[in-house]
Amino acid sequence: MNHLPTLISDLAVILLSAGIITLLFKAIKQPVVLGYIIAGIIAGPSLNIFHVADIQNIKTWADIGVIFLLFSLGLDFSFKKLFHIGGTAFITAITVVIGMLTLGYMTGKVLGWSHINCMFLGGMLAMSSTTIIIKSFEDMGLRNQLFAGLVIGVLIVEDLVAVVLMVLLSTISVSKEISGWDMIFNILRLGMFILIWFISGIYLLPTFLKRAKKWLNDETLLVISLALCLGMVILATKIGFSAALGAFVMGSLLAETLEAERIEHLTRPVKNLFGAIFFVSVGMMINPFGLTQYWLPIMLITFVVVFGQITFGFIGMLLSGQTLKVAIQSGFSLAQVGEFAFIIASLGISLKVTDAQLYPIIVAVSVLTTFLTPFLIRLSEPAYKRLVHILPASWLKAIQKLSFTPQLANTQSIWAELIKDLTRIVLIYLAITITIIFLGLRYVDPLICKINNGVWGHTVSAFVIILAMAPFLRAIMVKKNKTIRTLLQEQDMNKGPLISLMIVRIMLCIGLVMYVLGNFFQFGWTILFLIAFSVIAFTMFSNWLKRGSINIETRFLSNLTARQKKADSERPMRKEFVRHLLSRDIHLAEFEIHPHSPNVGKPLREIHMREHYGVNIVSIIRGDDRINIPGGGEFLYPHDRIVVVGTDKQLMKFNYSMDECISERDKDIKSKKEVFLEQILLDGNSHLIGKTISTAKLRDKYNCMVIGIERGRSSKMNPDVTEDFRPGDILWLVGERQKIKELVEDHK
Repeated sequence: MNHLPTLISDLAVILLSAGIITLLFKAIKQPVVLGYIIAGIIAGPSLNIFHVADIQNIKTWADIGVIFLLFSLGLDFSFKKLFHIGGTAFITAITVVIGMLTLGYMTGKVLGWSHINCMFLGGMLAMSSTTIIIKSFEDMGLRNQLFAGLVIGVLIVEDLVAVVLMVLLSTISVSKEISGWDMIFNILRLGMFILIWFISGIYLLPTFLKRAKKWLNDETLLVISLALCLGMVILATKIGFSAALGAFVMGSLLAETLEAERIEHLTRPVKNLFGAIFFVSVGMMINPFGLTQYWLPIMLITFVVVFGQITFGFIGMLLSGQTLKVAIQSGFSLAQVGEFAFIIASLGISLKVTDAQLYPIIVAVSVLTTFLTPFLIRLSEPAYKRLVHILPASWLKAIQKLSFTPQLANTQSIWAELIKDLTRIVLIYLAITITIIFLGLRYVDPLICKINNGVWGHTVSAFVIILAMAPFLRAIMVKKNKTIRTLLQEQDMNKGPLISLMIVRIMLCIGLVMYVLGNFFQFGWTILFLIAFSVIAFTMFSNWLKRGSINIETRFLSNLTARQKKADSERPMRKEFVRHLLSRDIHLAEFEIHPHSPNVGKPLREIHMREHYGVNIVSIIRGDDRINIPGGGEFLYPHDRIVVVGTDKQLMKFNYSMDECISERDKDIKSKKEVFLEQILLDGNSHLIGKTISTAKLRDKYNCMVIGIERGRSSKMNPDVTEDFRPGDILWLVGERQKIKELVEDHK
């Protein structure tokens, strides 16, 4: 008998236990993540119900699960989303993260834990659960409310902060101490890594996928996507970062391509499989019998999570200018421990820097806060009403003043805009240039020197590096010069700072070229300066380099905005108008018309949405067509996407009504019999004897179709309509079973 590898038998145990428990959790309408953890406890060594031969194999599968979880998270993240989220999400997320990091660290100190355990505890408590919150919003019909959109924006920012925290905690764990300079260096190194790969990835990946599109079927695209993910994982670990960071970065890069939705759809089963294994492995490391000795820290940390997330989420929303109601709803929604807590806990264990007790405690806290989440969300509105009732009028007035209406006018000065743009341009292109210099000196020069290690070899290396730098050096020097020249023409403008800006950028580029030349040639500073000055002069005035620089930037911007342009072409309303509505508690929400909706096939004037729900349809999206401000005679068809405008309450009432109608319609449909293949025997008394298929009119009377006739030892499939029925014929009919029974009863 062949021996079955333990890897396969252990995987079978994990998936079997996960499948059974998650079916139970689905039945009782609880998050499947909790089901996976319970399945892990059952399959783990503490209960010994199932035998897992090699725990190390499970850890390997779990590591793969983390990679694909972060890859999927990156696909949903998209760096460009950060520029469209707005100040509310940033301010709230930073407030929550800083507050919970501090509160978590202090809680650990109260419990008498070590310094490193306290830091990891703060990191675990700082992030809320994206999965649990979105699932709760969907189950409760709140996804289209104003506060729900803001909370999801906060979660996006928290995901990025979590990735940064993982890198910093890894660095601190290895060095065993916190050095200010080391921390700054690692943050800069991380920023450089993300920036370089964001720029190069946006420049290369969309173009590659676009040109290879005709060969990209589902199988090929899946293989390429996973290959890119794992390739970035290898690269990140080689540089000194975590595998999770590499997976997240590649996911975020692919999120900017036109194939993002397709990639997300194809990789979702892979993510679900390995994600399930990861969460099961989390449960396998817990001894449920040992949790009783940790009841005090579990209850204390649970209280800290609920109190801290509600408080800091509330404060962050108020500081960002949201209303009291939105602030309370958002704070109550964020009060749980997220999936990143498990990843950070696994990181601490793999680095062997955290105590064993921290892992089961944080999992228990996660389970408790997850169960509390729906109840806390429901409590948010009563809490708001109660707070309005007990707060002094002066306090309510002060809070109301904090709320603001987004201003569309640009109130910043030209100088401030110029400095901001120049800072962004110089930092981005400087980062690219430094990377080119590093790669050139580290890899290109040694490669060329293998061919010629003399002066000519160094000359070629310097030429290649400077040529690669040239388009980006030109961008550093000439970007925004047109604005500067316009300002120089104004009589009352101080020309000194403007000229200084131009000179400083030129001198920065000369310095970079001198640094490259100084690594290859032992010239004096004067000669190096003259050569570098000549190179920079050629770079500034070369039409060939100008065209190259413009082409590079055009392709980058085209790739960066391609997905957004596609989305905007389907967007029925301008962003400015959407923001204007949001400030008045009125916003847009999109719904899809279910094929079983009672509104299908009806004109808008007969649906009476405004009268019944207070909402208005402002646009109908039908395939690639858009009908803005549709008239009353416009009909609704299955799978139409309608954009509806209204307040939170109106949209919630409309959404609930749609779900209720579809549910009732589904019940009616289920009550109808499906189509079956049946056979009946015609005896001599049947009224069908002597009639043909055409004259019997079975299709019209009984909604049945004759697809075959057996007569003796012969059979006729798809008989002609002129075929007559004879005694002893066996008819093969397709139709509803009830209708066929009626036919038999009528023709006995």
